[in-house]
Amino acid sequence: MGTYIPPGWPAGVHPPGSEDFESTAVGWLLDVVPPDYRLHGVLRRYPVALATMARYHSKACVEGARQGYRTARTELAGTLPPHAIDTVLAAYRKEGARLAATARAVGLVERALRGEVFTPGTDSAVPAQPTMVDQPNAAEVAGVAGVAGAKEEEAEKKAAPADAARDKVPAGAEAVRDEARGNAARATRAGEARGEGDEGSPGGRRRAVRQHKGS
Repeated sequence: MGTYIPPGWPAGVHPPGSEDFESTAVGWLLDVVPPDYRLHGVLRRYPVALATMARYHSKACVEGARQGYRTARTELAGTLPPHAIDTVLAAYRKEGARLAATARAVGLVERALRGEVFTPGTDSAVPAQPTMVDQPNAAEVAGVAGVAGAKEEEAEKKAAPADAARDKVPAGAEAVRDEARGNAARATRAGEARGEGDEGSPGGRRRAVRQHKGS
């Protein structure tokens, strides 16, 4: 069974895993980037580095074409006749589609150079080995746990004043009742004291009887 080649794979680049895959990929990628990139031998020695630079370059070209297409009428109005502007927009559309296809092909080649294996029926790739992205690392797990613990602690702090207030209610109510009973007792004693000095009151009459008998 031959190696699966995904849609958009660049012509002239041999299938991933084949003997000439890397050399043909390097030659094609050097055609994608500006010519002066050929002066850097490190890019030939490390094709993944070349593919990474080609990815950024091709994406920048796509974005530049999109921006140019969006502003062409405004920037060229008054300088070019309307029919010429329409022709420029058509060129943007044609070249934009080509640049987008190139950017996609660069992405496929880069993924293959990194060891990914393409599967039939999908545009995705299966990593040759699990990467660190597949599973959270210990720091991420600790960070999540720390956030959860901090939230629980904050909730407990918010609940503490309410609990303390509820605990104080019975004691406060008891104090109010004790104070009320004390005030009532003092008022009763004060009333009785006032009554002793009034001759019309029961206390005053009792004192008058005691004084009469003593005389």
